[in-house]
Amino acid sequence: MNGQEILRVVDSIARDRGIEREVLLTDLEQAMVSAARKFYNSLDVEEFTCRIDPISGEMALTRHGEPMQLEPATFGRIAAQTFKQVMIQRFREDERASVYEAYSKRVGEIVTGVAQRYEGGALVCTLDNRAEAFMPRSEQIPGEQFHPSDRIRCLILDVRDVGSQVKIVLSRAHPDFIKKLFEVEVPEVAERIIEVKAMAREAGYRTKLAVASIDSKVDAVGACVGVRGSRIKNIVDELNGEKIDIVRWNESSQILIQNSLKPAEVVEISLCFELGRATVVVDETQLSLAIGKRGQNVRLAARLTGWDIDILTPAEFNKGLETMYETLQAVEGVTEEMLDRLAAMGVVSVFDIEEVGLEVLKAELEIDDPTATTMMAAAADKAKVVAEQQAKEKEEAEVRRREEEEAARRLLAGDIGADGAVDADLAAAAILGIGAAGGGAPAPPSSAPSSDDDARADAILGGGDSSRGEQQH
Repeated sequence: MNGQEILRVVDSIARDRGIEREVLLTDLEQAMVSAARKFYNSLDVEEFTCRIDPISGEMALTRHGEPMQLEPATFGRIAAQTFKQVMIQRFREDERASVYEAYSKRVGEIVTGVAQRYEGGALVCTLDNRAEAFMPRSEQIPGEQFHPSDRIRCLILDVRDVGSQVKIVLSRAHPDFIKKLFEVEVPEVAERIIEVKAMAREAGYRTKLAVASIDSKVDAVGACVGVRGSRIKNIVDELNGEKIDIVRWNESSQILIQNSLKPAEVVEISLCFELGRATVVVDETQLSLAIGKRGQNVRLAARLTGWDIDILTPAEFNKGLETMYETLQAVEGVTEEMLDRLAAMGVVSVFDIEEVGLEVLKAELEIDDPTATTMMAAAADKAKVVAEQQAKEKEEAEVRRREEEEAARRLLAGDIGADGAVDADLAAAAILGIGAAGGGAPAPPSSAPSSDDDARADAILGGGDSSRGEQQH
């Protein structure tokens, strides 16, 4: 092979594998030195040198600084095999280094890969026809399934140099994936006119984003949604229908929590900074909507705002407050003014008294140690009673629910007769999803909403209004 043919082969490999031409020429020189040492059985690493002209491709092989009389073609089969092995090994190392350098700089970027196969639950993809990457099951969106040759948009989550290979980790479940999609679809986000302040995501189900605009003329929520939802629709389609709530950011925690719980309407919010807890009061009709399907709405709102959120109805809130007042007013030295200060701090139940601790009570209420200790003891005793009562009510509600389900099952199965009569009120209540007239206690606010409530919530979520500070999709 003459010099020009060598250069053509080197240029082709450099172009296909993304390796620098100079690096490949150096590899060829080292491989030729290894072949010469093998032919002469030499252990001296400095005995032979090789130089390939980058312009003409001519090879100059020297021994002890003197040009060699023998041509490399006469070295024989064993030396040629050594040349081949060294060359292949160094080419692979160079390719691995090139892949690592190229993709380690792109961590956090969105790329398009081609699906190849599944290995132990992980999806293996090819990027740019030169690098193999994988997406662990934990970074996949639940329910998504890809077939070979499918094109996939994903986020480069991590790049690791592990031994003889480079592992590129991809993700579609990471919150930053949605953030990068917004940068692609919404120019204002890419230009940093609109900033994504906070984000909470449950991949495949729902995401909440809090956005703010540095330009008063740009509506952050409206720009992210687009005309008739055109921008947000592209992102939702990419995520196979995952719901996205866009929340208007506010420095006030109360307003931010209120925005994050929409479309549910909030009556009152009480913040306890000592506990990092927000007690949110909503009407009975808004309770299921505020909690969301399987508690998803309030859970994402809590992660978005950084507050532990409790959802209560006005009756539950007032009952807890009255219980705390009645319990602590019996303690000598405790005035109504002190109790009002506790309520203003966000301490709204006897359970909160135990959690805030002795030092906070002494400092905030300016009381002595014995009084604070007595208050803590009284609250602890009452908390045990209330907890037992709530557990009993929850158990009764569960029994009532099972009775309703059994009655409905028998009614639908036609199992009604003299020996198998069922309570018509229970059956009707179970079928309609409501408590029977004069029936058992209502389910506690922390329980999962009924299927009817879920349907109503989903219907409302489909009709968000950007003017209310949030958009649902």
